[in-house]
Amino acid sequence: MNYQDTLHTQREFFNTQKTKNVKFRKMYLEKLRDLITQNENLLYEAIDKDFGKSKFETYVTEISFVLKDIDYYLKNLNSLSKPKKVTTNLANQIATSKIHPEPLGCTLVIGAWNYPYQLSLSPLIASIAAGNCCILKPSEIAEHTMRAMAKIINENFPPEYIHVFEGGIDETTEILKLKFDKIFFTGSTKVGKIVYKAAAEHLTPVTLELGGKSPVIVTKDANIEVAAKRIIWGKFLNAGQTCVAPDYVLVEESVKEQFLEMLRKYITEFKYESNSEQYTRIINKKNFERITQLVNSHKVYFGGNFNEQNLHIEPTILHNINWEDDVMQEEIFGPLLPVISFINFHQVLNSVLEMEKPLSAYIFTNNDEEKNLFIQKLSFGGGCINDVVMHLGNDNLPFGGVGNSGMGSYHGKFGFETFSHQKAVLDRATWGEPDLKYPPYSENKIKWIKKLL
Repeated sequence: MNYQDTLHTQREFFNTQKTKNVKFRKMYLEKLRDLITQNENLLYEAIDKDFGKSKFETYVTEISFVLKDIDYYLKNLNSLSKPKKVTTNLANQIATSKIHPEPLGCTLVIGAWNYPYQLSLSPLIASIAAGNCCILKPSEIAEHTMRAMAKIINENFPPEYIHVFEGGIDETTEILKLKFDKIFFTGSTKVGKIVYKAAAEHLTPVTLELGGKSPVIVTKDANIEVAAKRIIWGKFLNAGQTCVAPDYVLVEESVKEQFLEMLRKYITEFKYESNSEQYTRIINKKNFERITQLVNSHKVYFGGNFNEQNLHIEPTILHNINWEDDVMQEEIFGPLLPVISFINFHQVLNSVLEMEKPLSAYIFTNNDEEKNLFIQKLSFGGGCINDVVMHLGNDNLPFGGVGNSGMGSYHGKFGFETFSHQKAVLDRATWGEPDLKYPPYSENKIKWIKKLL
């Protein structure tokens, strides 16, 4: 079936009202969970071909997230989909007011290549939980994982309900010409603008999960060893190909040397070596060349070696960096960590403020005033105090960007709401209504209206 025909059959199926049934949604969520579990080895083999990623890292950063999402909705779907009673104001008495969550209809999910399972299947799961039909378009850059997801879903789900389309830019461009009820995109800001423009042609609501240069601030009041250990883990996870990875570090001058030495220590301890289970390769030659061109050999504190044949870039710490360096002009999305020192905490916050709003931001400090200033002054999608990346693991926190780093959010109830419309319904009694709002009007009626409204 082509794109138009598939969307047409999905719209017809959605109009049967079957997907609005909570038992129906749960049945297919359970089916997807079972298929993922049964095909775990297929998923591991596919991602190993794309990234050289280990089973451990794939499970921790991908499969576990997807299974946890399904488990969350299976446990909470009854309450999430139940109409919520709210207070009825005096002017609308006698009545009851309720908010009815309803599915939007036919949705499009465009996944990203860096965490191909999590960033394709998690939005799909939220769409299913909310009661929608969905077309999933995984990223073609991670070719083998795209095929694995297409095989698992297309062989086991009716296309009029859920279907995966393979292909690249041309295919995605054609799909975006269609009128969906919701588009969910994860990827770069550049492509996000293209998706947003295409959606605007049909007034289709969009959630954009983009990126940006996510800063980490380390002050003299931080536990320097813990900061270094957690930053190294978060930065070099997936070889730095993580949208919420620490992009650069701002460290207070008085602790800079100690901090740099700790970074070196933990890179060595974690054994980020080529072809090891601890470290993945860069997804393709294009990205490999883009990243290596950002390395100024005169500013390498540690690392700096790379192997073009196996697309391996050694974890690299860059120091004596300034805001004008090439590595500070774009999101790195790779295993390079620039370190900039600062003296004045207020000034460094202002420097971050001058940049685009990042998807994430982090601070390491035990100073409460610094924590509060960090939260109050900086605008970012989400982040951590004394950790990095881990806010993604809490279903009770929304995940999403702000400004240039995206719009909208998901995870947990926020994913359900992203793929739902909150329909407002006032159910009013047919008795006991005063005549205040009906003509003829009078000064006395105005006085009463002012009191009521």
